[in-house]
Amino acid sequence: MGGDVAPRPEHRVLIPTHGRKPSPPPGPYIWDFAGETMGTTWSVRLVPPPALDRAAFQSAIEEELARIIALFSHWDPRSELSRLNAAPPGFWAVSEPFWDLLNKAMDLADDTNGAVLVDLWGFGPPGPRPLNGFGTGPTVPFEEEVETARALSGWGIIRFNREARAVQQLGGVKLDLSGIAKGHAVDCVSERLTRMGATHHLVEIGGEIRGAGVKPDAMPWWAELQQAPGAPGPPAVAALFDLACATSGDWVRSFEAYGQTYSHTIDGRSGRPVENGVASVTVLAETAMYADAMATALTVMGPEDGPAYAEAMKIAAAFVVRTEVGMVEIVTPAFTAMLSEGA
Repeated sequence: MGGDVAPRPEHRVLIPTHGRKPSPPPGPYIWDFAGETMGTTWSVRLVPPPALDRAAFQSAIEEELARIIALFSHWDPRSELSRLNAAPPGFWAVSEPFWDLLNKAMDLADDTNGAVLVDLWGFGPPGPRPLNGFGTGPTVPFEEEVETARALSGWGIIRFNREARAVQQLGGVKLDLSGIAKGHAVDCVSERLTRMGATHHLVEIGGEIRGAGVKPDAMPWWAELQQAPGAPGPPAVAALFDLACATSGDWVRSFEAYGQTYSHTIDGRSGRPVENGVASVTVLAETAMYADAMATALTVMGPEDGPAYAEAMKIAAAFVVRTEVGMVEIVTPAFTAMLSEGA
C-alpha cells in the first residue's frame, strides 16, 4: 500500500463519503517516523502540535507497538496469546485489552483460518512445510492431517467465561489473531497520536493504513491502493481523511508444490488455502482493523458471495478475480460512490 502518493491524471481517485470536514492543522510541518514491527515495517507521518518534541512521539509509537506484540504476537512465546495457546486445558483469565480484541474478532467472525491450519500449511510460527523427497519444493498435507487440524480450528469451538473474563483452552487449540492484529495496531497507534494532540496523521504497518485529518496544505493523506499484479483497472488512490484501507492478496505469501500455488489465506470450511479465483480484495473503512478483517473474510467468501455480502453490508471493496478470460475487477456500490466523489 503506497502511503501519501499524490494522484496523477491516470489515477482513479476515491474520496470519503462520510461528509465530515477537517479542522485546520496546528502547524506547517510534517514529521516522519519509521521502524520495524511484527515482521514488517511501519511508518508514521504527523503534523505535530505545539509543545511536544519528536522524542515524545517516537517513544509513544514504539510503546504502543511493543504493547500490541506483548499481547497478540503468535511468534513471540512470551506474549499473552502464545502463553494461552501453550496452556493446558481449562479456563484461563486474560487481560482486558486481550479480552476486548478477542471479542471484536468474534463479532467480526474473522476466524475462518484457525492457527492450527495456518501452521499445518507452513504459514505459522513452526515455519514452512518440509521439502518433498525430490527436493523440488515443499510437501502438501495429507487429507487426514487437514481433517485433524480442522477439528481444532474455527471460531465456533471457542468458549468464554464472561464473569471471570476467561477463555477456554480445550488442549492444543491455538488462537491466531494475525488476520486483524496489524489493523488493530494501526488503530491503536492512530488513537494514541490523537490523544497526544496529533489529530492530523497517517499510520501504516505492513500495508494496512489509516489517515486522520489533513496535511498542512489542507490536502488529504493519499494512499495508492495495492491490488493484485495484472489488475485490469487503472491505478487508484484514496484520500485517507478519517479513513483506513487494507488489501488481502494471494500473491503476498504463498508457496508452490507439484505445479500448484498455495496462498496463505486458509478457508476454514475446507481446511485448505483458498482456490476461488480471488486474487485480491481491497477494503476502505473507518478503522484499519475492520478493513483488515473484511479484506480477509471477503477473500474467503469468493467472487460471488464476497461482493454480495460487501454490498449488503455497505462495504467499500474492490475485488480482482482470475477468470478464464483474464483478470476482472468487481467493485461494490460503496466503492463506486467514493469514485464518484473523486471524479
